[in-house]
Amino acid sequence: MSDKTLTRMDLADAVHREVGLSRNDSATLVESVLNHISDALVRGETVKISSFGTFSVREKAARVGRNPKTGEEVPIHPRRVLTFRSSHLMKNRIAHGNRG
Repeated sequence: MSDKTLTRMDLADAVHREVGLSRNDSATLVESVLNHISDALVRGETVKISSFGTFSVREKAARVGRNPKTGEEVPIHPRRVLTFRSSHLMKNRIAHGNRG
């Protein structure tokens, strides 16, 4: 496993190299795409990217949890959480180390 993290700047650089946009335009494009995805998720919409996966927001109900250190019961409030489900193509690609 690599300790490398892919950043927004890395994505912008890839767009710059592969598409030929200027660095500023590439960064603006990446930022715009990420904003569109974020805005859709905030509205509760599902975001499906073919051959990659599906992002969705799930509502979690209130429940009683337990502090693992003390064993004390604590209320966990209802909340919205982001989930990601990778596509079968992405799962296969990861399993085979980018060969598929």
